[in-house]
Amino acid sequence: MYRGTNMDRSRRGVKTAARASPAICRIPRGLAYVLGMAGFFDRLRGIVAQHVPTPVTEHHVVRGFPVVLENTRPDIESVAVVARLDEALGLIERYQPWRLAHMRRDLARFWIVRYPCRGAFFPDTQTCMTELTFLARTDITAAPVAASILHEGMHARVHGMGVHPASRDPAREERLCRVAELNFGHALPPELGAPVIERAEASLELSDQDVAPTIDWTEAQRRQDAIDEAARQRRS
Repeated sequence: MYRGTNMDRSRRGVKTAARASPAICRIPRGLAYVLGMAGFFDRLRGIVAQHVPTPVTEHHVVRGFPVVLENTRPDIESVAVVARLDEALGLIERYQPWRLAHMRRDLARFWIVRYPCRGAFFPDTQTCMTELTFLARTDITAAPVAASILHEGMHARVHGMGVHPASRDPAREERLCRVAELNFGHALPPELGAPVIERAEASLELSDQDVAPTIDWTEAQRRQDAIDEAARQRRS
């Protein structure tokens, strides 16, 4: 999901437990400024719900990417979330390495946070958001996660090519991302690629309005809050 630049959004409204491996290592908090983190996430938090528990914030590097993890869900283990991100990026690196190479050029960081959708690209800061509970799911493999990241990477690629926001065709861009997901699914072993292919093909059959829908973020946030409150009640 392409969340648009600040100027773009003002024009058209918001669119719709393992030890660290060489691929995953924690960054000392003093390096956060060097990586451009200082103050940056304070601005992005305004997009997320205002009434959420104080997150446990961690800084990592996963396959060379700076990662900030904000965990507001005590029932979710941060180490498992970071490991799933590493696994997903590993699939891209193995089966479509040129896509990961593009992401290294087009993305400045990953942001893992509770959010009303599974992924989004923030062009103002070249940030790929990958949703906390999506990464924590154990009923799916890393392949759908990798496909979602690749999808956002395509939005970053379009932005990196200098396409002006005013000239963007949201439906066309979404289909470009879905085609990339589809090709990725076909590159995977069948047992991993099948759900990726199924979802991409279904999305490509949608109308322009449905493939790039307008999203009621207030309602999406309300539903997310209800899910999180239910999780807290189960834990208490």
